[in-house]
Amino acid sequence: MPQDMIRYDILAQEALRGVIRKVLGEVAKAGLPGNHHFFVTFLTGAAGVRISSRLHEKYPEQMTIVLQHQFWDLQVTDTLFEVGLSFGDVPERLVVPFSAIRGFYDPSVNFELEFDVEVEETVGDNDQGITSIAPIPQADKPKLATPGAKPKPPAKTLKKPVKAADDKQDADGSGDKSTASVVSLDSFRKKK
Repeated sequence: MPQDMIRYDILAQEALRGVIRKVLGEVAKAGLPGNHHFFVTFLTGAAGVRISSRLHEKYPEQMTIVLQHQFWDLQVTDTLFEVGLSFGDVPERLVVPFSAIRGFYDPSVNFELEFDVEVEETVGDNDQGITSIAPIPQADKPKLATPGAKPKPPAKTLKKPVKAADDKQDADGSGDKSTASVVSLDSFRKKK
């Protein structure tokens, strides 16, 4: 099989992250339209992520935030977004690079994007700062961190790899395919 020298998989991920950037940029300017709201899952240890040590202790690997009713000062740049949220009545400022996002879900229209995110891990005690890149296992369960009320997270959609377009189920797992709008990166990759 020929080697992909162009790296279409990386290009597709960047293009899909551009969808998130565009949507959040519009929300920062005009607010949330209609019933739209977002669950954003990101790796808390990824480069560029800035959260309080309290949140990092509670969510050492990843967390899911909800952008719905109680968020403020959303700012979006080409590489990241910043937002104010309240966690247990304690206001926090989060900085999340788009490259750290593992999942984006808008339950109002059943739209989901899921990404293969890699993090740097140290190899061992004697590695002298050498790191290796390891993908986060898909079996990791996203943790929910919500401002105010705790809506049900899209657990079924973020725990499992996305299936091909004709096999996917809706967010409640009922199998109703008429409203699902899931984009899978696997559909852009050639299988070996």
